[in-house]
Amino acid sequence: MNRILFLVCAISAGSLVFSCKRPVSQDAANTPFCLTDTLQNKIAIAEVKKESVKNSILLSGKIEANEDKWVKVYPVVGGVVQEMKVQLGDYVKKGQVLAVIHSSEIADLQSQLSASQSNVATAEKALIANKEMFASGLATERDVSTAENELNKARSELLRNKQINNIYGARGNALQTITAPISGYIIEKNVTDKMQYRVDGSQPFFIISNLDEVWVMASVFESDIAKIKEGYDANINVIAYKDRVFHGKVDRMFAILDPQSRVMKVRIRIKNEDNLLKPEMFAQINILYNSADNELPAIPSGAVVFSNNKNYVMVYRNNCDIETREIDVFQTIGETSYINAGLEPGEKIITRYQLLIYDALND
Repeated sequence: MNRILFLVCAISAGSLVFSCKRPVSQDAANTPFCLTDTLQNKIAIAEVKKESVKNSILLSGKIEANEDKWVKVYPVVGGVVQEMKVQLGDYVKKGQVLAVIHSSEIADLQSQLSASQSNVATAEKALIANKEMFASGLATERDVSTAENELNKARSELLRNKQINNIYGARGNALQTITAPISGYIIEKNVTDKMQYRVDGSQPFFIISNLDEVWVMASVFESDIAKIKEGYDANINVIAYKDRVFHGKVDRMFAILDPQSRVMKVRIRIKNEDNLLKPEMFAQINILYNSADNELPAIPSGAVVFSNNKNYVMVYRNNCDIETREIDVFQTIGETSYINAGLEPGEKIITRYQLLIYDALND
């Protein structure tokens, strides 16, 4: 009797649980997914646009300093390097001392300056004496005028020698200082401490370059020359910063092929405000060009969600109407994906935190 009563109670309890849970499950299924206020502030939305499909040419090259923004520093007198103040790769400011030179020519210039200073002092005394004698009737007005002319000549010579010494960077003890004419990096150095040199040397002591803008010199094979034009966009990758893409434009095409490698050089300008790119870095270059008569819907490549061997995007209509839609990607070039099917121009897609929303809608 007790066993029968227990079974009846168990069946009744099971029925009660089932009847209570079923309506809750149906309500949950009918509740639409809506973005929370926090998620609304984090997502980014982009509009699908129809664009000409871009193709790319992969080239190799290297980073070079912008020759329009570098300065070669030559010594103006012969001598011996007494002290080297900078090294290759150092950043220097305009007016900073790069090297100190000991020179016999500087000694001669300083001697001429000293003589000029003495001549001015002598001429000043002579003028004072002639004025006093003129006041006493012992000298003529012409004598005073001649003394004034001699003083003016001495002062002009002194000014000339001061300017020459300043130009040459002359200091005491027959020393010359070589200073930086601009702010930038020492990208070439052809001088060592205690080195003796002549002023007729062909090589500069230093080359200083501003690296705020650099060049990428890319090598183009003959088969690709016709595809590239000045003004085309270029994406550049370097080994040092694998996850970063640098953007530039084709600035110049050199109409000469290297006789050995049979390649033509193409120059690309890049803004380098963080000074991350250094001369001689190896670079991979993707030059983008438009395909003729081929336009497709284009979206940011980061918006694509790859799941179960298929590509999806999150189509946004409003905060409570978001659709997971499969797409057919024609190709991805750089940061843009071109879509064969699945999207129309004017539709909106989520481009940030889309994976989180995809998981919430499809779990």
